[in-house]
Amino acid sequence: MKNDHVAEEETAEDRMTRWRLVLGEPAEADSALGQVELSPDDQKRSDALATLYGSTRRGRTPNVGRWLGDIRGYFPSSVVQVMQQDAMDRLGLREMLLEPEMMRSVQPDVALVSTLIGLSGAIPEHSKETARQVVREVTDQLQERLAARTVQAVSGALDRSHRTRRPRFRDIDWQRTIAANLRHYLPEHRTIVPERLVGHARRRTQIEREIVLCIDQSGSMAESIVYSSIFGAVLSSLRSVRTHLVVFDTKVVDLTDELADPVDVLFGVQLGGGTDINGALAYCQGLIQRPQDTILVLISDLYEGGIAEEMLRRSASVVGSGATMIALLALSDSGRPSYDAEHAAALAGIGVPSFACTPDLFPDLMAAAIQHEDIGQWASDNELQTTHEPAESSTAV
Repeated sequence: MKNDHVAEEETAEDRMTRWRLVLGEPAEADSALGQVELSPDDQKRSDALATLYGSTRRGRTPNVGRWLGDIRGYFPSSVVQVMQQDAMDRLGLREMLLEPEMMRSVQPDVALVSTLIGLSGAIPEHSKETARQVVREVTDQLQERLAARTVQAVSGALDRSHRTRRPRFRDIDWQRTIAANLRHYLPEHRTIVPERLVGHARRRTQIEREIVLCIDQSGSMAESIVYSSIFGAVLSSLRSVRTHLVVFDTKVVDLTDELADPVDVLFGVQLGGGTDINGALAYCQGLIQRPQDTILVLISDLYEGGIAEEMLRRSASVVGSGATMIALLALSDSGRPSYDAEHAAALAGIGVPSFACTPDLFPDLMAAAIQHEDIGQWASDNELQTTHEPAESSTAV
Protein backbone atom coordinates (compact mmCIF):
# COMPACT_ATOMS: atom_id res chain seq x y z
CA MET A 1 0.00 0.00 0.00
CA LYS A 2 1.03 3.59 -0.48
CA ASN A 3 1.88 5.95 2.33
CA ASP A 4 -1.13 6.77 4.54
CA HIS A 5 -0.27 10.47 4.40
CA VAL A 6 -0.71 10.67 0.62
CA ALA A 7 -4.45 10.11 0.57
CA GLU A 8 -4.95 12.25 -2.52
CA GLU A 9 -2.79 9.87 -4.54
CA GLU A 10 -4.56 6.74 -3.29
CA THR A 11 -5.98 4.67 -6.14
CA ALA A 12 -9.21 2.68 -6.17
CA GLU A 13 -7.10 -0.45 -5.84
CA ASP A 14 -5.41 0.97 -2.75
CA ARG A 15 -8.79 1.74 -1.20
CA MET A 16 -10.03 -1.79 -1.87
CA THR A 17 -6.88 -3.21 -0.28
CA ARG A 18 -7.34 -0.99 2.74
CA TRP A 19 -10.93 -2.15 3.24
CA ARG A 20 -9.82 -5.75 2.81
CA LEU A 21 -7.32 -5.30 5.65
CA VAL A 22 -9.83 -3.50 7.85
CA LEU A 23 -12.61 -6.06 7.44
CA GLY A 24 -10.38 -9.12 7.53
CA GLU A 25 -11.70 -12.61 6.73
CA PRO A 26 -15.39 -11.58 6.41
CA ALA A 27 -14.40 -9.43 3.45
CA GLU A 28 -13.68 -12.60 1.44
CA ALA A 29 -17.42 -13.19 1.15
CA ASP A 30 -17.84 -9.85 -0.62
CA SER A 31 -17.86 -10.20 -4.38
CA ALA A 32 -15.49 -7.28 -4.86
CA LEU A 33 -13.31 -7.35 -1.76
CA GLY A 34 -12.98 -11.12 -1.91
CA GLN A 35 -11.10 -10.84 -5.19
CA VAL A 36 -8.54 -8.34 -3.92
CA GLU A 37 -5.06 -9.80 -4.23
CA LEU A 38 -2.81 -8.84 -1.35
CA SER A 39 0.90 -8.21 -1.80
CA PRO A 40 3.25 -10.29 0.39
CA ASP A 41 3.64 -7.37 2.80
CA ASP A 42 -0.10 -6.72 2.93
CA GLN A 43 -0.73 -10.42 3.51
CA LYS A 44 1.55 -10.27 6.56
CA ARG A 45 -0.35 -7.23 7.77
CA SER A 46 -3.59 -9.14 7.30
CA ASP A 47 -2.23 -12.14 9.20
CA ALA A 48 -1.07 -9.91 12.06
CA LEU A 49 -4.49 -8.27 12.29
CA ALA A 50 -6.24 -11.64 12.10
CA THR A 51 -4.11 -12.99 14.95
CA LEU A 52 -5.35 -10.19 17.17
CA TYR A 53 -8.85 -9.37 15.91
CA GLY A 54 -9.93 -12.41 13.87
CA SER A 55 -12.81 -14.27 15.57
CA THR A 56 -11.43 -17.67 14.58
CA ARG A 57 -8.07 -17.06 16.27
CA ARG A 58 -9.07 -14.97 19.30
CA GLY A 59 -7.41 -16.22 22.45
CA ARG A 60 -4.79 -18.25 20.56
CA THR A 61 -1.15 -17.26 20.88
CA PRO A 62 0.76 -19.40 18.37
CA ASN A 63 3.89 -17.23 18.41
CA VAL A 64 3.35 -13.89 20.10
CA GLY A 65 7.04 -13.03 19.98
CA ARG A 66 7.06 -13.31 16.18
CA TRP A 67 3.73 -11.47 16.00
CA LEU A 68 5.17 -8.54 17.98
CA GLY A 69 8.07 -8.37 15.58
CA ASP A 70 5.70 -8.41 12.60
CA ILE A 71 3.53 -5.54 13.79
CA ARG A 72 6.60 -3.41 14.52
CA GLY A 73 7.80 -4.03 10.98
CA TYR A 74 4.52 -3.47 9.14
CA PHE A 75 2.66 -0.78 11.10
CA PRO A 76 3.58 2.74 12.27
CA SER A 77 4.51 3.28 15.90
CA SER A 78 1.14 4.76 16.91
CA VAL A 79 -0.71 1.72 15.54
CA VAL A 80 1.73 -0.68 17.23
CA GLN A 81 0.98 0.89 20.60
CA VAL A 82 -2.77 0.41 20.12
CA MET A 83 -2.35 -3.21 18.98
CA GLN A 84 -0.05 -4.03 21.90
CA GLN A 85 -2.63 -2.65 24.31
CA ASP A 86 -5.43 -4.69 22.70
CA ALA A 87 -3.22 -7.77 22.84
CA MET A 88 -3.04 -7.55 26.65
CA ASP A 89 -6.44 -9.19 26.97
CA ARG A 90 -7.06 -10.80 23.60
CA LEU A 91 -3.75 -12.67 23.43
CA GLY A 92 -2.95 -12.95 27.12
CA LEU A 93 0.05 -10.68 26.61
CA ARG A 94 -0.24 -9.30 30.15
CA GLU A 95 0.70 -12.65 31.65
CA MET A 96 3.35 -13.33 29.03
CA LEU A 97 5.09 -10.05 29.88
CA LEU A 98 6.36 -11.74 33.00
CA GLU A 99 9.00 -13.41 30.81
CA PRO A 100 12.11 -11.37 29.89
CA GLU A 101 12.13 -12.65 26.29
CA MET A 102 8.65 -11.31 25.75
CA MET A 103 9.45 -7.91 27.28
CA ARG A 104 12.36 -7.53 24.88
CA SER A 105 9.94 -7.99 21.95
CA VAL A 106 7.48 -5.23 22.74
CA GLN A 107 7.77 -1.56 21.86
CA PRO A 108 8.25 0.42 25.10
CA ASP A 109 5.63 3.13 25.69
CA VAL A 110 3.65 4.71 28.52
CA ALA A 111 0.86 2.13 28.23
CA LEU A 112 3.35 -0.71 28.57
CA VAL A 113 4.97 0.92 31.61
CA SER A 114 1.51 1.32 33.16
CA THR A 115 0.94 -2.40 32.66
CA LEU A 116 4.32 -3.36 34.13
CA ILE A 117 3.87 -1.29 37.27
CA GLY A 118 0.47 -2.91 37.67
CA LEU A 119 2.18 -6.32 37.45
CA SER A 120 5.21 -5.35 39.56
CA GLY A 121 4.18 -7.52 42.48
CA ALA A 122 3.85 -10.57 40.22
CA ILE A 123 7.02 -10.17 38.13
CA PRO A 124 9.39 -13.07 38.92
CA GLU A 125 12.97 -12.38 39.94
CA HIS A 126 14.43 -13.50 36.60
CA SER A 127 12.30 -10.89 34.79
CA LYS A 128 12.63 -7.91 37.11
CA GLU A 129 15.83 -6.51 35.63
CA THR A 130 14.41 -6.66 32.09
CA ALA A 131 11.24 -4.95 33.31
CA ARG A 132 13.30 -2.17 34.89
CA GLN A 133 15.23 -1.71 31.63
CA VAL A 134 11.97 -1.34 29.69
CA VAL A 135 10.60 1.17 32.21
CA ARG A 136 13.87 3.11 32.25
CA GLU A 137 13.89 3.42 28.47
CA VAL A 138 10.46 5.05 28.56
CA THR A 139 11.15 7.30 31.56
CA ASP A 140 14.44 8.46 30.01
CA GLN A 141 12.59 9.41 26.82
CA LEU A 142 9.89 11.27 28.75
CA GLN A 143 12.41 13.05 30.94
CA GLU A 144 14.35 14.19 27.88
CA ARG A 145 11.12 15.52 26.36
CA LEU A 146 9.77 17.27 29.47
CA ALA A 147 12.73 18.24 31.68
CA ALA A 148 14.01 21.36 29.88
CA ARG A 149 10.53 22.83 29.51
CA THR A 150 9.76 22.22 33.19
CA VAL A 151 13.00 23.73 34.46
CA GLN A 152 12.58 26.77 32.20
CA ALA A 153 8.95 27.37 33.21
CA VAL A 154 9.45 26.91 36.96
CA SER A 155 12.74 28.81 37.14
CA GLY A 156 11.28 31.66 35.10
CA ALA A 157 8.22 31.83 37.35
CA LEU A 158 10.40 31.95 40.46
CA ASP A 159 12.51 34.71 38.92
CA ARG A 160 9.45 36.78 38.06
CA SER A 161 7.98 36.27 41.52
CA HIS A 162 11.08 37.94 43.01
CA ARG A 163 10.71 41.16 41.06
CA THR A 164 9.49 44.25 42.84
CA ARG A 165 8.93 47.86 41.81
CA ARG A 166 10.27 49.12 45.12
CA PRO A 167 13.66 47.41 45.38
CA ARG A 168 16.46 48.46 47.66
CA PHE A 169 19.33 50.13 45.82
CA ARG A 170 21.54 47.04 45.95
CA ASP A 171 18.67 44.89 44.61
CA ILE A 172 17.91 46.98 41.49
CA ASP A 173 18.04 45.02 38.24
CA TRP A 174 19.58 47.76 36.09
CA GLN A 175 19.17 45.99 32.76
CA ARG A 176 15.42 45.50 33.23
CA THR A 177 15.03 48.97 34.76
CA ILE A 178 16.65 50.61 31.70
CA ALA A 179 14.49 48.54 29.33
CA ALA A 180 11.34 49.54 31.25
CA ASN A 181 12.20 53.26 31.09
CA LEU A 182 13.48 53.76 27.53
CA ARG A 183 10.54 56.05 26.79
CA HIS A 184 11.92 58.45 29.39
CA TYR A 185 15.25 59.01 27.64
CA LEU A 186 16.33 62.68 27.65
CA PRO A 187 18.52 63.34 24.59
CA GLU A 188 19.77 66.70 25.85
CA HIS A 189 21.10 65.06 29.00
CA ARG A 190 21.92 61.74 27.33
CA THR A 191 20.33 59.90 30.21
CA ILE A 192 17.20 57.98 31.22
CA VAL A 193 14.91 59.10 34.02
CA PRO A 194 13.93 55.84 35.77
CA GLU A 195 10.33 56.44 36.76
CA ARG A 196 9.87 52.74 37.47
CA LEU A 197 12.51 50.63 39.20
CA VAL A 198 12.68 46.89 38.63
CA GLY A 199 14.51 44.72 41.11
CA HIS A 200 14.48 41.61 43.20
CA ALA A 201 12.77 41.27 46.55
CA ARG A 202 14.82 39.85 49.39
CA ARG A 203 14.66 36.09 49.53
CA ARG A 204 13.69 34.81 52.92
CA THR A 205 15.07 31.30 52.55
CA GLN A 206 16.92 29.21 50.05
CA ILE A 207 13.84 27.04 49.51
CA GLU A 208 11.31 29.33 47.85
CA ARG A 209 8.48 26.96 47.01
CA GLU A 210 7.28 23.61 48.30
CA ILE A 211 5.42 21.34 45.89
CA VAL A 212 3.53 18.31 47.16
CA LEU A 213 2.41 15.77 44.55
CA CYS A 214 -0.29 13.58 46.11
CA ILE A 215 -1.11 10.71 43.74
CA ASP A 216 -3.98 8.24 43.74
CA GLN A 217 -2.75 4.66 43.18
CA SER A 218 -6.02 3.31 41.78
CA GLY A 219 -5.58 1.35 38.55
CA SER A 220 -7.14 4.06 36.37
CA MET A 221 -4.40 6.51 37.41
CA ALA A 222 -1.47 4.43 36.11
CA GLU A 223 -0.52 6.76 33.25
CA SER A 224 -0.78 9.78 35.57
CA ILE A 225 1.61 8.09 37.99
CA VAL A 226 4.16 7.58 35.21
CA TYR A 227 4.16 11.27 34.31
CA SER A 228 4.08 12.36 37.96
CA SER A 229 7.26 10.39 38.64
CA ILE A 230 9.00 12.22 35.79
CA PHE A 231 7.90 15.68 36.92
CA GLY A 232 8.72 14.82 40.52
CA ALA A 233 12.28 13.90 39.53
CA VAL A 234 12.73 17.10 37.50
CA LEU A 235 11.29 19.37 40.20
CA SER A 236 13.40 17.73 42.90
CA SER A 237 16.52 18.67 40.93
CA LEU A 238 15.79 22.39 41.42
CA ARG A 239 17.55 23.78 44.49
CA SER A 240 14.93 26.45 45.11
CA VAL A 241 12.05 23.96 45.19
CA ARG A 242 11.40 21.29 47.79
CA THR A 243 9.33 18.51 46.25
CA HIS A 244 7.41 15.75 48.02
CA LEU A 245 5.84 12.79 46.25
CA VAL A 246 3.14 10.86 48.11
CA VAL A 247 1.10 7.95 46.74
CA PHE A 248 -1.96 6.48 48.37
CA ASP A 249 -4.78 3.96 48.30
CA THR A 250 -6.17 3.16 51.75
CA LYS A 251 -2.63 3.69 53.03
CA VAL A 252 -0.15 6.48 52.41
CA VAL A 253 3.39 5.91 51.13
CA ASP A 254 5.91 8.76 50.97
CA LEU A 255 8.26 8.17 48.03
CA THR A 256 10.10 11.48 48.32
CA ASP A 257 13.40 9.74 49.05
CA GLU A 258 13.10 7.88 45.71
CA LEU A 259 12.48 11.01 43.62
CA ALA A 260 15.94 11.07 42.05
CA ASP A 261 15.07 7.94 40.05
CA PRO A 262 11.59 7.69 38.46
CA VAL A 263 12.08 3.94 37.99
CA ASP A 264 12.42 3.46 41.75
CA VAL A 265 9.28 5.53 42.24
CA LEU A 266 7.27 3.46 39.76
CA PHE A 267 8.33 0.16 41.25
CA GLY A 268 7.39 1.51 44.67
CA VAL A 269 3.79 1.96 43.53
CA GLN A 270 1.11 -0.66 44.15
CA LEU A 271 -1.79 -0.09 41.74
CA GLY A 272 -5.31 -1.02 42.83
CA GLY A 273 -6.98 -1.28 46.19
CA GLY A 274 -9.27 1.22 47.89
CA THR A 275 -9.00 4.99 48.06
CA ASP A 276 -8.75 7.23 51.12
CA ILE A 277 -8.18 10.75 49.80
CA ASN A 278 -8.85 12.32 53.17
CA GLY A 279 -6.15 10.22 54.81
CA ALA A 280 -3.66 11.19 52.11
CA LEU A 281 -4.52 14.88 52.46
CA ALA A 282 -4.08 14.63 56.23
CA TYR A 283 -0.54 13.34 55.69
CA CYS A 284 0.24 16.00 53.07
CA GLN A 285 -1.15 18.73 55.30
CA GLY A 286 1.44 17.73 57.87
CA LEU A 287 4.17 18.41 55.29
CA ILE A 288 3.10 22.03 54.81
CA GLN A 289 5.37 24.39 56.75
CA ARG A 290 4.94 27.65 54.81
CA PRO A 291 1.40 27.64 53.35
CA GLN A 292 1.82 30.80 51.25
CA ASP A 293 4.74 29.18 49.44
CA THR A 294 3.21 25.69 49.08
CA ILE A 295 1.45 24.11 46.11
CA LEU A 296 -0.44 20.88 46.80
CA VAL A 297 -1.39 18.96 43.66
CA LEU A 298 -3.89 16.16 44.24
CA ILE A 299 -3.89 13.81 41.23
CA SER A 300 -6.99 11.64 41.53
CA ASP A 301 -10.26 10.70 39.88
CA LEU A 302 -11.85 11.74 43.22
CA TYR A 303 -13.73 8.48 43.78
CA GLU A 304 -13.38 8.70 47.54
CA GLY A 305 -13.63 5.44 49.47
CA GLY A 306 -13.41 7.17 52.84
CA ILE A 307 -15.57 9.90 54.30
CA ALA A 308 -16.15 12.46 51.56
CA GLU A 309 -17.25 15.22 53.93
CA GLU A 310 -13.97 14.93 55.83
CA MET A 311 -12.03 15.05 52.57
CA LEU A 312 -13.77 18.29 51.62
CA ARG A 313 -13.27 19.82 55.06
CA ARG A 314 -9.59 18.91 54.89
CA SER A 315 -9.27 20.53 51.47
CA ALA A 316 -11.00 23.67 52.73
CA SER A 317 -8.54 23.78 55.61
CA VAL A 318 -5.57 23.57 53.21
CA VAL A 319 -6.97 26.41 51.10
CA GLY A 320 -7.83 28.42 54.20
CA SER A 321 -4.24 28.18 55.42
CA GLY A 322 -3.08 30.09 52.34
CA ALA A 323 -1.68 27.15 50.38
CA THR A 324 -2.52 26.65 46.70
CA MET A 325 -4.37 23.37 46.10
CA ILE A 326 -5.16 21.93 42.66
CA ALA A 327 -7.05 18.72 41.82
CA LEU A 328 -5.90 17.11 38.59
CA LEU A 329 -8.41 14.51 37.41
CA ALA A 330 -5.65 13.09 35.20
CA LEU A 331 -2.09 13.96 34.19
CA SER A 332 -1.89 12.16 30.88
CA ASP A 333 -2.31 12.36 27.12
CA SER A 334 -5.39 10.14 27.23
CA GLY A 335 -8.90 11.33 26.52
CA ARG A 336 -11.52 12.66 28.92
CA PRO A 337 -11.06 10.85 32.25
CA SER A 338 -13.76 9.22 34.34
CA TYR A 339 -14.10 11.04 37.66
CA ASP A 340 -16.52 11.83 40.49
CA ALA A 341 -18.20 14.97 39.18
CA GLU A 342 -19.94 15.75 42.47
CA HIS A 343 -16.69 15.77 44.43
CA ALA A 344 -14.95 17.77 41.70
CA ALA A 345 -17.70 20.41 41.81
CA ALA A 346 -17.58 20.53 45.62
CA LEU A 347 -13.81 21.07 45.53
CA ALA A 348 -14.19 23.81 42.93
CA GLY A 349 -16.68 25.45 45.27
CA ILE A 350 -14.10 25.76 48.06
CA GLY A 351 -11.36 27.13 45.83
CA VAL A 352 -9.73 23.93 44.52
CA PRO A 353 -9.82 24.03 40.69
CA SER A 354 -10.44 20.56 39.24
CA PHE A 355 -9.51 19.61 35.67
CA ALA A 356 -7.43 17.17 33.64
CA CYS A 357 -4.04 18.33 32.37
CA THR A 358 -1.71 17.08 29.66
CA PRO A 359 1.98 16.54 30.45
CA ASP A 360 2.98 19.26 27.97
CA LEU A 361 0.93 21.87 29.85
CA PHE A 362 1.95 20.81 33.37
CA PRO A 363 5.13 22.98 33.46
CA ASP A 364 3.04 26.07 32.63
CA LEU A 365 0.53 25.06 35.30
CA MET A 366 3.29 24.96 37.90
CA ALA A 367 4.57 28.35 36.71
CA ALA A 368 1.09 29.87 37.08
CA ALA A 369 0.71 28.41 40.57
CA ILE A 370 4.13 29.72 41.65
CA GLN A 371 3.07 33.22 40.59
CA HIS A 372 -0.23 32.89 42.48
CA GLU A 373 -2.29 33.27 39.32
CA ASP A 374 -5.96 32.32 39.15
CA ILE A 375 -5.60 28.63 38.26
CA GLY A 376 -9.22 28.22 37.22
CA GLN A 377 -8.82 31.09 34.75
CA TRP A 378 -5.49 29.66 33.58
CA ALA A 379 -7.15 26.31 32.85
CA SER A 380 -9.96 28.03 30.98
CA ASP A 381 -7.50 30.09 28.92
CA ASN A 382 -5.74 26.86 27.95
CA GLU A 383 -9.04 25.22 26.98
CA LEU A 384 -8.88 22.68 29.79
CA GLN A 385 -12.37 21.76 30.89
CA THR A 386 -12.82 22.92 34.47
CA THR A 387 -15.41 21.84 36.99
CA HIS A 388 -17.55 24.64 38.38
CA GLU A 389 -19.33 24.91 41.67
CA PRO A 390 -22.98 23.86 41.37
CA ALA A 391 -25.62 26.48 42.10
CA GLU A 392 -26.80 24.57 45.16
CA SER A 393 -24.36 22.06 46.60
CA SER A 394 -25.83 19.39 48.85
CA THR A 395 -22.41 18.35 50.12
CA ALA A 396 -21.46 19.73 53.50
CA VAL A 397 -18.00 21.26 53.84
